[in-house]
Amino acid sequence: MKPLSGIRIADFTVHNAGPFCTHLLSQLGAEVIKIESAMRPDAFRKPHPVYGRMGPATFDQVASTKLSVRINLKKPEGAALAKRLVAASDIAAESFRPGVIGRLGLGFDDLVAVKPDIIMLSVSSSGQTGPDRHFAGYAPLFGAWGGLGEMTGYADGPPVEMRHVMDHTVGMNAAVAVLAALHRRRATGEGGLVDVSAREVSSSLLGEALLLAAAGEEPHRAGNDHPCMAPHGVYPAAGEDRWISIAVADDAQWRAFAAVIGHPELAGDQRFAAGASRHANRAALEDIVSAWTRTCDANAAAELLQAAGIAAHASWTTPEIAADAHLRMRGSIVEVAEPDGKLRAAVGVPMRLSKGAEIGIDRGTPRLGEHEDYVYGELLGMSGAERQALEDAEVIY
Repeated sequence: MKPLSGIRIADFTVHNAGPFCTHLLSQLGAEVIKIESAMRPDAFRKPHPVYGRMGPATFDQVASTKLSVRINLKKPEGAALAKRLVAASDIAAESFRPGVIGRLGLGFDDLVAVKPDIIMLSVSSSGQTGPDRHFAGYAPLFGAWGGLGEMTGYADGPPVEMRHVMDHTVGMNAAVAVLAALHRRRATGEGGLVDVSAREVSSSLLGEALLLAAAGEEPHRAGNDHPCMAPHGVYPAAGEDRWISIAVADDAQWRAFAAVIGHPELAGDQRFAAGASRHANRAALEDIVSAWTRTCDANAAAELLQAAGIAAHASWTTPEIAADAHLRMRGSIVEVAEPDGKLRAAVGVPMRLSKGAEIGIDRGTPRLGEHEDYVYGELLGMSGAERQALEDAEVIY
């Protein structure tokens, strides 16, 4: 049995950050019912060129294992139907701009009226309160406004735009908050509102940079630099766009590194003999390391360095990751069926639980409205005539 078996989520989230949260919870066993309509399907259902193929790749990732029903929330009857679903659920999740869900008649107070112990998750750009609550946003805005983009990149370059990794980090934080709310409800019987601000998630990851700023210092982008380690970074390898990551932690590892690259005399070079001097002369060191790595296959060089006790690995491409035997054995990469029946690789849950708890993806991307027989018939007990009437009225649409 999965740890969240028996937990049901009415999922109104769209795009990526909110859906990634409910995706994680579905892999832990929650029954997640995704609510869309033919008029307003999730924008990521639309095929778009990403991850090396033309298709709804992002949606495929975050919708696997979910159930799908259609509800036209623009109609009052649609909001009423959504409330019936919430009344049979433990959690309602949404990621609209603050105020939108309330104007649809599905705000927290509205849902408490039909399910007193409901847990409601609201994911937004800047949170449900405060002077900036009205701002909409996508992942690049979260990273930029929260400051993480400013601290990411090379010292002589611009800030780096944070995309899916920002959405997914917001989703992970939201999932942890929802689990905390579930734990609280189990202890007290009370539900509650979980308010997740994406830009605040970004700021929470700044750590020491915020502390430096609070102390009057001005943090700067450091690229792949480390405060004291050298060599430390990603270096070019043989072949087109091939790279290897190397981190030399101490003087003993430096001596081993010098021997591996065929220049043991560098161990005695006063510019590089000690950690502080290596770091001070890291620009010259970069050229020496790169001259060696450019002649090497990235994976072969990594094996040599690892054998010498040095942290190193090729910077793997996504095809290499998808084919990795270790990840597939652990279920981190799994095969799921697409709506047309074709199998594709999917990213599984990155954790394992003891005592036989099975977690992960059970099935692929749902077709729009695929599970309405179960949800409207078995779960909500609607008759065929009632369903047909709602379809005729374009409430189920």
